[in-house]
Amino acid sequence: MPVTPATRDRLTAGLVQLIRTGRQVSSRAAASVNGDLPSFGWSLLLPLERDGAQRCSALAAHAGIDVSVASRQVAVLERDGYLERHPDPADGRASLLSITPAGAEALRATRALRSEWALNALSGWDERDARTLTDLLERLVADVANAGVPRAGAARTPVPSPR
Repeated sequence: MPVTPATRDRLTAGLVQLIRTGRQVSSRAAASVNGDLPSFGWSLLLPLERDGAQRCSALAAHAGIDVSVASRQVAVLERDGYLERHPDPADGRASLLSITPAGAEALRATRALRSEWALNALSGWDERDARTLTDLLERLVADVANAGVPRAGAARTPVPSPR
């Protein structure tokens, strides 16, 4: 049975609220972890920790932001000692960015804080419900990523009316 418009609207409203709440929690977490680690620090430092040194354009792609925005954010993280810039051996005109020990410590502290928050937030949940939600969220993330974004003015597929 297809998803009804009412369910779709409830789901999208819930996702918007979840994202808004997540941003608020992330901002508070960033402020309490190291004081000056900006809320965007996580999305730029994590790929450096996971995948090693890379260009600013790759970080922008990971974070889903414009390169000019990433460049400004990288400058803040570099100034604050969370990442450092090195010449790219493959292209002397470009730079590679890598995480510093201070950046790795900021990620560790943020992970600990997020873990504590999650344990508190899920204290009334049982393992089965938490796993079900995790499975469904992973499925939703993959489906949203694969759905793409409709272009303005593009023909839209009509939504079937509930019967």
